[in-house]
Amino acid sequence: MGSKDCFYDKKLSGFTGVKKMSEIYLTRDGREKLIKELEELQKRKPLIQDEIARAREHGDLRENAEYHAAKETLSSLMRRIMELDLKISRAKLIEEQNIDPNKIFIGVTMTIQDESGEVYEYTIVVLEEADPAASRISVQYPLVQGLLGRKAGETVEVELPAGKKKFKILKIFR
Repeated sequence: MGSKDCFYDKKLSGFTGVKKMSEIYLTRDGREKLIKELEELQKRKPLIQDEIARAREHGDLRENAEYHAAKETLSSLMRRIMELDLKISRAKLIEEQNIDPNKIFIGVTMTIQDESGEVYEYTIVVLEEADPAASRISVQYPLVQGLLGRKAGETVEVELPAGKKKFKILKIFR
């Protein structure tokens, strides 16, 4: 798990909850999804262990593809379980943090307008919760990075992969 899983930005003055890079900020829904996934994986673990035991009974393990496939599956499953367990244990709920509700940050919904007059509404979430089709965009997206810590009424020039573009922040709400 690298620093890409964490979020810290100096622009967020007034947000006293960000102190350590080891903390992960999630919405309540995002945390519940991780817990549900962890529980499902933990239920699968004994089934895969049974597969390994059955495959072991087939004789020579050096040439037993079923055994090696089951071992690899178990290894991947255990990695994901450990990753989820670590994220959940480090998670801080965004809803419980002292965040200035007038600034763009994880957990807020913002309405912005681009230079052509097109209006967009997005909810800012962590990468694991991003779903652009549902207007839930990651705090790691260049657009969001350029708007973090800004307030409604501001016009901000943001560096996007396609070049610089100006956005007016129309509204911010939780």
